[in-house]
Amino acid sequence: MAHQLVIVESPAKAKTIQKYLGDDFEVLASYGHVRDLRPKEGAVDPEHDFAMRYEAIERNERHVDAIIKALRKADKLWLATDPDREGEAISWHLVELLRERQQLGGKPAQRVVFHEITKKAVQEAIANPREIAMDLVNAQQARRALDYLVGFNLSPLLWRKVRPGLSAGRVQSAALRLICEREDEIEAFVSQEYWTIAARLQHQDSLFAGRLTHWQHQKLEQFDITHEDQAESMRQEMETDILRQPLQVREVERKNRQRQPAAPFTTSTLQQEASRKLGFNASRTMRVAQQLYEGINIGSETVGLISYMRTDAVNLSEEAIADIRGFIGSHYGDEFVPESPRRYKTKTKNAQEAHEAVRPTDITRTPDMLQGILDKDLWRLYDLIWKRSVACQMSAARLDMVAVDMDAGTHWTLRANGSTVTFPGFMAVYQEGKDDGDEDESQRILPPLQKGDQPQVQGIDTEQHFTEPPPRYSDATLVKTLEAHGIGRPSTYASIIQTLQNREYVETEQRRFRPTDLGRVVGRFLANHFERYVDYNFTAGMEDELDAISRGEKQWQPVLNEFWGPFRDLLDEKANVSRAEATSEALDEACPQCGKPLFLKLGRHGRFVACSGYPDCNYTRPVDGPREAPEPVGRDCPECGKPLVYKTGRYGRFISCSGYPECKHIEPLTQPKSSGVTCPQCGEGELVEKRSRYGKVFYSCNTYPKCTYAVWGPPVAKACPRCAWPIMIEKRGKRLGEQLACPRAECGFHFQVSASEAEIAALLEGYTPPPPRGKRSTSAKKAAPARKATGKAVASPGKKAAAKKPTAQKPTKASASAEKNATVNPAPRQRTNKKVASS
Repeated sequence: MAHQLVIVESPAKAKTIQKYLGDDFEVLASYGHVRDLRPKEGAVDPEHDFAMRYEAIERNERHVDAIIKALRKADKLWLATDPDREGEAISWHLVELLRERQQLGGKPAQRVVFHEITKKAVQEAIANPREIAMDLVNAQQARRALDYLVGFNLSPLLWRKVRPGLSAGRVQSAALRLICEREDEIEAFVSQEYWTIAARLQHQDSLFAGRLTHWQHQKLEQFDITHEDQAESMRQEMETDILRQPLQVREVERKNRQRQPAAPFTTSTLQQEASRKLGFNASRTMRVAQQLYEGINIGSETVGLISYMRTDAVNLSEEAIADIRGFIGSHYGDEFVPESPRRYKTKTKNAQEAHEAVRPTDITRTPDMLQGILDKDLWRLYDLIWKRSVACQMSAARLDMVAVDMDAGTHWTLRANGSTVTFPGFMAVYQEGKDDGDEDESQRILPPLQKGDQPQVQGIDTEQHFTEPPPRYSDATLVKTLEAHGIGRPSTYASIIQTLQNREYVETEQRRFRPTDLGRVVGRFLANHFERYVDYNFTAGMEDELDAISRGEKQWQPVLNEFWGPFRDLLDEKANVSRAEATSEALDEACPQCGKPLFLKLGRHGRFVACSGYPDCNYTRPVDGPREAPEPVGRDCPECGKPLVYKTGRYGRFISCSGYPECKHIEPLTQPKSSGVTCPQCGEGELVEKRSRYGKVFYSCNTYPKCTYAVWGPPVAKACPRCAWPIMIEKRGKRLGEQLACPRAECGFHFQVSASEAEIAALLEGYTPPPPRGKRSTSAKKAAPARKATGKAVASPGKKAAAKKPTAQKPTKASASAEKNATVNPAPRQRTNKKVASS
């Protein structure tokens, strides 16, 4: 029987740790937080020293019950949740909940922390317990209270001023502002044209390029060549000069440089590099890293493969450094091991230096050993972490940087740059990724050139360029920028990005973030009316305050009070902002119809431009410019005589009267396919094939709205043998085969297409019409097999159900009303009807 109970956060971690501690321990998971603030107003009370009212999380109650049951048999409670503020808070909440329910008694509860899940680390943590660090708990409570106060007070304001259901967050709003401001920069950017000239050169069978850098003995700047004629004139002059005198190397400049390896991964740099090299977003990176940390079954054992992945420290333990250096010497050679160990210092303010950087728990467990054992994502991320950890302790790479100047004895100069790797060092294992196509000079190799050499000119090319706006943020660059501004902390980067996407404030386009129309309106509203609270310095300053609380330098209630007073006053002030002001943005443009100012507004389907004189003036147009004149169809409206035009709606192109809204005549883009069957209800029109808005085919009378008759199956001009209804419909199915069925719900008679007159007569003798839906008696249900034996019935529901079903699927007003006929409206049997309704 276990006498000691250990609580961790996740079941995967529990299984791993259980194997390290033995039978005297029982390890259970809390599955994250066990209690949280009440999800309603008043959970944080600023009037009473920010008292916080918690309640148990319902979905985790069964896990709490399991902990309580195990605790009754245990002598001691170990709290082994994650080594960060959230983990500390989870332990504290669990202890408080157990005391509240009087389940802890006098049993000791101690906190243990380990930064990697290995047998040695876990056993050392058990041997060195401590009390719960209330400074860390208070920092987490302060962050939770801040987010609650912002969310529960700012979100309702957004509901009233912008759109119901919106929400705003303290940190996410600053991140949204970053993305929106970058989009504004892109839209305001004015592209400039410039040209470059380069020669294609060859020397000793090696091809390389020389770029024109000097003209008239003056260094060329980016915009010195701005026109094609100018570039072409310069190119021709250079060709003429080369014909008179060959190109010659005038100067060769060589420099020896060293390139140092990057520091081991922090949470931020891991997310950035996984985005660049693996295409992972921040959430995916953290999800995979969590699995590697908590423990993976690698055949011989279940073990945590990496150290704790939420950290902003770049230091490694002395033991880890020694292991890595030993591995490098034995596998790559002594020349790859620097004389002294590399030790890194973080540039991040208030970094949690107690943690290590992200590294493998055992450097001898190479990616090659785990190939085929780990899932693809797990292996790829482990491979990245392993290589970065090894490279960070390797020797510097040595490169020869070469710059060659060439001319033809005239006033212009060509330059060729390149480099040669003389010793790969850490580059033999790993090279850091680059953002936005940064060029790596080490990839350009030049042939051995000496002063006086005469490389051959294969041709001279001019190339047109245009300056480009700053790129939209990717996962990597957004995380990097958030970290640079001090917005958020390692544990929050992924959730910040995910929250913006979940709220539909941003969308991804080619793996880059673009603000939606809704996101831009919300971002502008917050920037205009709550500028201080989405300011980068303010948000970063709040993070500094929380860090100070976690270090015990400040008390959390005064920090909250300093924030809440001005924020509450601003909320009261902004309550009078009109919805029009919140969702509209004035444009420097007048309405072409009435001359009043135009505004950028938010509508149901996004932003659009509208006249401020509405409703007197109803001018509107899309954001990207005036609407184009509708394309004429080439014939007139049959109702009012005005020209018909093509238009585009929610469900694609259609034909409409140009006199809309006075005339509401519309037609489908393609004419319905005729079935050749006369409508049995009106006897005038014919049944034509149409499609519902969900793509399901049905057949309705072409005299709609005069006649609203419609059926689901293809009609056949054959009278029902039982009720003499003028048409039947085709039914097909794997079990039923090809059948003809009466479309009338009260009849529903059916038979195989190939049935003879004698077989149809036999079916009529034993046939019982289906009862109305919902009124089948027990005897009727028992009688069903008898009817089943004589043939598969395509039963129809009652009239009321038949009227409802087609209404849910009509794409046009014609088809919508055509299905409302209660007398003869057909419908498939109950099972099929459910599929139609759900579609």
